Amino acid sequence: MAVFERMREDIRAALQHDPAARSALEVALLYPGLHAVWLYRVAHWLWRRDLKLLARLVSELGRLLTGVEIHPGAQIGRRLFIDHGMGVVIGETAEIGDDVLIYQGVTLGGTRLEKGKRHPTVENGVMISAGASIIGPVTIGRGSRIGAGAVVVSPAPPNSTIVGIPGKVVEGETARKDVAELDHARLPDPVARALGRVAERLERLENRLAGLEQRQDCLEEKLSGEQAVPDHGQPSKES
Repeated sequence: MAVFERMREDIRAALQHDPAARSALEVALLYPGLHAVWLYRVAHWLWRRDLKLLARLVSELGRLLTGVEIHPGAQIGRRLFIDHGMGVVIGETAEIGDDVLIYQGVTLGGTRLEKGKRHPTVENGVMISAGASIIGPVTIGRGSRIGAGAVVVSPAPPNSTIVGIPGKVVEGETARKDVAELDHARLPDPVARALGRVAERLERLENRLAGLEQRQDCLEEKLSGEQAVPDHGQPSKES
């Protein structure tokens, strides 16, 4: 019964996150991201029982059928929804929390050659947009949003918005309960914001310098005027 309850949870998550979904039956039959998660759970069950070759075979079958590659050693929480799914890669030591939303082309990858923790940890409620990559054993805090095409190589605190290459945490963003609200058409640009702050500071410094130069010019004119006034002191007596 627990298996079927998990499947119902996955279907409800898909209906919640995808406005194109019309019915539970459609989601269950036609959503490859959902099928990839279900096949992963079978592979993961085999992996934990040391049937690793069979687990990899099931994982490979899932990749061929859905276009989503999830290593059976990865740890995935509840209600993960992979929208569209094609090209998603999730590595062996990746850890994904509950209620995570992943779009197509996302990579949770590693760069180290030695064994051990090599892949990211994605906490609850994170949204990862299309084409984004999270590389290495970094942790993405709960409720964070990663913009399309971002390459994240460093940790991010909870409720962050991360954009760019390499991924930067956008300052001044407020936490939102619905992580899917990130406007992909208007992704914030932290580099442009930083340059804007530099430009504003330069403008203030230029205005201040202009004021100092004006005061200096006034002072020089005043001193020149005082020196130009003739000395009308007492005339000397003729002998």
